[in-house]
Amino acid sequence: MDLGARLRFVRTARNLSQRELAKRTGVTNSTISLIESGDMNPSVGTLKRVLDGIPVTLGEFFSIVPEGGDKIFYRADELLTFEQGGVVFRQVGASSFGRTLQILRENYASGADTGAAVYAHEGEEGGFILHGRVEITVGERQEILGPGDAYHFDSRQPHRFRCLSSEGCEIISACTPPTF
Repeated sequence: MDLGARLRFVRTARNLSQRELAKRTGVTNSTISLIESGDMNPSVGTLKRVLDGIPVTLGEFFSIVPEGGDKIFYRADELLTFEQGGVVFRQVGASSFGRTLQILRENYASGADTGAAVYAHEGEEGGFILHGRVEITVGERQEILGPGDAYHFDSRQPHRFRCLSSEGCEIISACTPPTF
């Protein structure tokens, strides 16, 4: 059992950042990051404090059953679909639990963005713009990309995406490790 991947799955399923969870629990952001990366095995007390901030019980936490590792092919109706602020995400696989790569099809409504503020997380991400135009901010750099253009960056740099097209935009992206 990969405790760190399980914690990341539960945390991101509740749309919590590591920083927000740290604020809720009094456990440092660096400790949560170390647990999720597998570089630290927490005591039961520390794990319980972290889970109380989600909130999820120890029993619920350990009863999560990951998607079978033998599934290779996914039909369109099997993709996990969720929406956030005018952006529809379709994820390959029912969950990212136990996985190191997340693959998404992202559809942005006209003017939709990933939030007014930039955000950062562990890992790296990249993608291709299929339709429309998107403004991507990474650190101090900003670029407008269109169909056929691509991006790849270290996700620890603060970043933000914003659709500039009246018809919306579509991106195929990959992120490691999964962020939600």
